Amino acid sequence: MSGARAAIEEYHGRPIGIADLVGRDRPLVIRGLCRDWPMVTWARQSDTAFAQGLAALDSGGEVDALLMPPEEGGVVGYNADFDGFNYAHHRISITQGLQRLAQYSRQENPPGLALQSALISACLPGLLDSHALPFLDGVVQPRIWIGNRVTTPAHFDEYHNVACVACGGRRFTLFAPEQVRNLYVGPLDFAPTGAAISMARPDRQDDLRFPRLKQALAAAQVAELGPGDAIYIPPMWWHQVESLEQINALVNYWWKPVPADGHAPGTALGCLMHCILAFKSLTPAERTAWKTLLDHYVFDDEDPAAHIPAERRGVLGTLTSGQLAALRETIRRYL
Repeated sequence: MSGARAAIEEYHGRPIGIADLVGRDRPLVIRGLCRDWPMVTWARQSDTAFAQGLAALDSGGEVDALLMPPEEGGVVGYNADFDGFNYAHHRISITQGLQRLAQYSRQENPPGLALQSALISACLPGLLDSHALPFLDGVVQPRIWIGNRVTTPAHFDEYHNVACVACGGRRFTLFAPEQVRNLYVGPLDFAPTGAAISMARPDRQDDLRFPRLKQALAAAQVAELGPGDAIYIPPMWWHQVESLEQINALVNYWWKPVPADGHAPGTALGCLMHCILAFKSLTPAERTAWKTLLDHYVFDDEDPAAHIPAERRGVLGTLTSGQLAALRETIRRYL
């Protein structure tokens, strides 16, 4: 990727806490957050020591693995006909994946291999206690990602995310949510990574199909992380992740804070898709009217129900479990 990019802000000082992250509207690099992890110690010794350390703790549970032919250059994406993806999906154990990576490390132009989003509790349970983040609730389940030189295109998550590099190196290129128009995002409901991805590649910024990509890159923030380093990615920030070595591993933690009413929030992607169906075909005047309503009831900071007695605020107030269940049933009937 050519051209200078702004560096992501870095955290220095006292041990970081959850209050330093939640509520931030920008990403944050935390150097050395996980420097004392056993995995990081193994990685600093050698790739072989890292692989042996993981294999010794492998429960044998199968994880998702993506295998790309060498000509794809390790970039996860769509196939040439846009009717599928550019990888074969397999289910293998961590040890099998590490053995394949060792084999590929001896090849000049190897296939791309990525073991994706595997719950550590299911495949490497012996790592849980020694690889926890003290500022996160124990219910937040860590996931491990292992592979060779693979790139996941820019995508977003709804969750707060702390990603810790355990082996190799990773380059993170982040884009603020308002850059979505300049990223040329693919289908919301047909994506090779589960989350919708940018179809424009930063290493091909002169691609005439994506002229606004240069605007996104001008606003991008970049950081390279090594073993023991971590990054906090706020919800809805687009992030491209490049693995830089012949073996790389990352552990990440996704979570959503539980609001004061105790009701754990669910995904909002279904709401987005429903809004597309409900509003896209309306006249410009109707769309403007609905946008005004959404701003008033959802996105503005002012309480739209402040003038209503608390016991009569309904969906605008604090809901009991029973009221929430009834509301969800009402929404299902509307749909």
